[in-house]
This record gives sequence, structure tokens and C-alpha cells, in this order.
Amino acid sequence: MTVQRYDVVVLGAGAAGMMCALAAGRRGRRVLLLEHGERVGRKILISGGGRCNFTNVGTKAENFLSENPHFAKSALARFTPKDFIALVEKHGIAYHEKTLGQLFCDGSAQQIVTMLEKECVEAGVETRCGVQGIAVRQNVNMDSHFEIATSVGDFACASVVVATGGLSIPKMGATGFGYEVAKQFGLAIVEPRAGLAPLVFSVKDHEQWCDLAGVSTEVVATAEKQISPLRAARSGRDDKFRGRFREKLLVTHRGVSGPAVLQISSYWTPGGEVRFDLAPGIAVFQPLLETTAGRDWNSAYAALRTVLPTRLAERWVRVRANVDAGDWTNAGIAKLERELHAWTLRPDGSEGFAKAEVTVGGVDTAELDARTMESKRVAGLYFIGEVVDVTGWLGGYNFQWAWASGVAAGGAV
Repeated sequence: MTVQRYDVVVLGAGAAGMMCALAAGRRGRRVLLLEHGERVGRKILISGGGRCNFTNVGTKAENFLSENPHFAKSALARFTPKDFIALVEKHGIAYHEKTLGQLFCDGSAQQIVTMLEKECVEAGVETRCGVQGIAVRQNVNMDSHFEIATSVGDFACASVVVATGGLSIPKMGATGFGYEVAKQFGLAIVEPRAGLAPLVFSVKDHEQWCDLAGVSTEVVATAEKQISPLRAARSGRDDKFRGRFREKLLVTHRGVSGPAVLQISSYWTPGGEVRFDLAPGIAVFQPLLETTAGRDWNSAYAALRTVLPTRLAERWVRVRANVDAGDWTNAGIAKLERELHAWTLRPDGSEGFAKAEVTVGGVDTAELDARTMESKRVAGLYFIGEVVDVTGWLGGYNFQWAWASGVAAGGAV
């Protein structure tokens, strides 16, 4: 069988892979883009409720989790939200800002996929979908450093870019292929786990709260994730990721969800706690300290109803009353206030990769050049997008990382 030769083969035609391919093609590289699914950009199409939250205008490195918090800075600085917005406007795609800097298409996410497809065609990129059985082999004795065997033929190239994503949303075809390639070439992996995922109640909490499914309220959610002292020292940080988000919480029939929970899930460590301030910035029980005020559970409930949905206020009082007869001294009321601002859950787990929007962890950034995304161990091997240990917050940040890391690699291959 004849081996077809390219300058660059990009594995994975999602957001990062397509962006990398078009960036490389614009530089005159002969690029082959391979996708194991039947169409390109499948996760783009389902994002943002079908309207694609394609970037966030406030993107900065602090919006990302990584065991090296500095790694993303270079790529993000060299391809910014303004750069992607310019591309969107070039194609006449109408968009709007929803909340917190999040930009969405006015129409459909298909517009973003179509835009990327057109740019790839104009850059001379050859795209093939439905490609199975992909295997990468290094060949140091030839001008083409890599050989790639597939169900549609064998290919040789000087550079391979792995843009195959993480483990989130397996029904969309997510696999661990990118991690397998990294391990094959000796690169370290930060253990992948589900990020931006709903959390599941413990048995005790399920009994107390699950029948409130559908109740939503604004909270401040906090959690911490421990990292190893060695990694902390290497990155010049302490040994914890600390997350704090003020957004909506939603009670579900299995646990808690909503933007606040999805955000904090990326920081939560299995077995650890998550805390919710149920009335951020409000001294709810202050009225009970008045001289003429009632000091009992009915008075506490009346105060809570001014800031929480009625069902949640009633349940919170009932749960507290079941474990505490009530200390209605000033000190006791202060304790009740503290508990309201630190509702603590110890989830049994998350809903896992099936419901996760992203994968936390991935190819260790210590293995990659931050400017080019190239492996430090294997010349010509690149990793971009979700497969790398860089995970953004909810709200368009992960797409911006995909665009930026794709451009970084596309400008170097």
C-alpha cells in the first residue's frame, strides 16, 4: 500500500484540531485532518444549548485549572478572544454577550463549525472523517518522523498533533486515545477526572434534600483540591487549588447542579467537602437580635423566606431543628448564621464523564513547551485542547483554550 505523505497530521477534528489545521495550512503546510467520528465539530454543535458559547471576553490564565497555573498564559496571550471574535465577524456571524462575558451565536452553533470548515478548505487542509484504527509510530530513520496507520490508509508526516479531547461526553465519541498516545511516547499524565459535572448526594443528604428537586437559589460555592508538594513547588504555588464561585445552585433528584456546582466540581476532590453560602452578603438572622423579635424556629423560618425559596427555607429550618433544639441566645443565633453561610455537603461522587462538560487533568504540562505545545521528549509531537492538563471554567473559557492552543501548535508545526 502506498504511504501518503503530509507535513502535518492532526488527529481529532474538534475545536482545537480544526483551529490548528487551518493555522498550519495558512502557513503553507500540507495538512491532513483525521476524525474518527462521522462529522467534524460534534461537541461544538451541542455546546451552549446549540448556540455555542464560543469564547469569553474576560479570559485570563486565572480562569483555568492546571497543575502548572502559568502554562496557559503564553498561548492565551498570543491568540485572544478578540482574535477569535474577528474571525467570527469576518464570516458575518451575529453574536451576543449573555452574562459574565460569555459570547454566543445569535443563530446556531453550526455557524461556527461551518466557519472553521471554510477556513480549513481555504487553507488547503484535507479532512477525512470516519477514520478508525488509528495507530501512531515514530520513524526516526526517515525524513518523515511519524507513520500513522488507519482504516483509510497509511500516512507519513514530520509532525503529529493530538487533538482528540478528553473523556467527557462518551456518547459523542470521547475516548482516552490521546492519553494512550502520550503514554506510548513516555509522557506523564495527570489523572483525568470529570469536570463541570453535577454532584451526587450522600445517602444521608439524599434523604434530607432530594425531594426539593427543581429548587434553585444563588449561592457562593467553595472547594479545595490538594496537589502534591512536588508539583506545588514546581509551579511556584501552594498545595491547593481553591475554587470560589457565586452563581446559581439547583437541587436535582440525585444531588446538586447548576452553574455554581458545575464550576466547583472541577475543584472538588472525591471524598472532600463542598460548602455553599446560601445567603451571600446577607445577615439573615439579624432581625432575631432585635429586642422585640421572636427567637424561635418560626422566626428563623420567616427570616429565611426573605432570601431563599420557600421550600428550601422550610427544609433548612426543619433539618436544623431535628439536630438542634435551638439556642436562641445571641451566640446561638450567630452560630445559626454561620451554618447558613457554610452549608456543607460531602458528595458521594459526581455524575461522571457521561454528564461532565470537560475533563480535568490530562497530558502533564511539564511535558510540553508552553509556546508551541510540542512534546519536550519527542520532536514533532504536539498535544492541544482538552487532552492537555488545562481546564477552563464554565462560560466559553474551554473553547478559548482550544482556539489558542490550536493556533500555538499550528504556528509551530
